[in-house]
Amino acid sequence: MNPLNPKKLLLSKWTAVQPICKDKHFLVTKVVAPEVVGDKTEWVDVEAVFSRSTQRVAWRDLQNDEAWKQGWV
Repeated sequence: MNPLNPKKLLLSKWTAVQPICKDKHFLVTKVVAPEVVGDKTEWVDVEAVFSRSTQRVAWRDLQNDEAWKQGWV
């Protein structure tokens, strides 16, 4: 997988390898800014396309090929 940059994740599309609460396709809706200025970004909010439920995940977890695939597969 190509290296990810948290600044470019906004509105990117992801597919969960194992469905999460019956949802499989997600869209990054928010890159959560760190509380302390100068710290690195750790979290992103992903929204399920079908149910519109939102979850917060560590953006580095999106690099795990066993859990997430980039794009809607």
